[in-house]
Amino acid sequence: MTQVRDVAVVGAGVLGLATGRAIAARGRDVVVLEQAHIGHDGAGSKGSCRIFRLGYPEASYVRSAMQARELWYALESESGLKILHPTPHLTFGAGLESVRAAMQEAGAPCEVLTAEQAAAQFPAIRAGGPALLEPESCVTAADQALAALARGVPDIRTGVRVTGISDDGRQVTLRTSGGSVVASVAVVTAGPWSSGLLSSAGVQVPSRATLEHVAYLRPRPDSAASGPRASVRTPIFICHDERSPYGLPVPGSDLYKIGIHPSGPTVDPDAQQSAGTVPELADELADVARRLLPDYDPAPASTERCIYDNSPDEDFILDRTGNVVVGSGTSGHGFKFGPLFGEWLATLATGQPGVARDERFALARFARPVRAGEEPNG
Repeated sequence: MTQVRDVAVVGAGVLGLATGRAIAARGRDVVVLEQAHIGHDGAGSKGSCRIFRLGYPEASYVRSAMQARELWYALESESGLKILHPTPHLTFGAGLESVRAAMQEAGAPCEVLTAEQAAAQFPAIRAGGPALLEPESCVTAADQALAALARGVPDIRTGVRVTGISDDGRQVTLRTSGGSVVASVAVVTAGPWSSGLLSSAGVQVPSRATLEHVAYLRPRPDSAASGPRASVRTPIFICHDERSPYGLPVPGSDLYKIGIHPSGPTVDPDAQQSAGTVPELADELADVARRLLPDYDPAPASTERCIYDNSPDEDFILDRTGNVVVGSGTSGHGFKFGPLFGEWLATLATGQPGVARDERFALARFARPVRAGEEPNG
């Protein structure tokens, strides 16, 4: 006789692990199914580090980040692993004022520095104008975060690929490479594979996978950025313009990670390993280093590809339809919210009381007609 699990979670990235942990903490029977292994090369949650910031141009996002930070700290205390590394953060460019206004509305500390103050205080970043200093940002150790979340999930099955989902109104059947799994509810947090899986269950999610590139830079030998305390001298930065270059120090090393959001081409998530490097993106990253990071060698020490699961408006998609819960559309900025979104998705999956989800992330927003001249969800 087939065992029916309470909840089956598809994908063991940050959202899947956080959701599985939150469901298990509520005393429910949960299994997490992962097609490869935690942090595998094709995963959106792989890698050494991510930016944790409060700075967003909407106050609701700032408040959500503040909630997520407290949950990360609680996870640190529970696991004994160091996840958040406090690091100052500079925001500059055309979006500075909207970020400042949203942070102040949400009660998050910040300070506008003049161009001269920013250059004097953070000479390793060439902001070229005023900058917003966020003192409570952090670098997230992504590998430690995944390890800590995984400890709270009693049943993680790796090497099990889910190929289809069907919901008969009573329960959900997941077709996998290892046979069928039946659950009362399925939660799909499979990153760029989510839309394809969800469509097999009759759930249409408008998302697009892109293959992004990041570079890791070494400091010039004679620069102030070299040495074990480089992260103190070189802050996180984001330049909020039409395309947003960003950078962050890598915990435990003198490397500095840079990228551009968004920049990558559309890709089939199953073909990303054969997609190769886009030379134009490598040139753009080197240009970012030359323009904004005078203490670093613009020739990267190494490069890395990472895949984004993009929603049309870059807001997340967190919702339930029938017995299927959707956790997708992280759009390259979802990692920081991991434990908070895990709580939201667990509430959607179990129906038990919990942290209230932000309704802006509902699927219904994509059904609204778009007027002529209006940006989708604008």
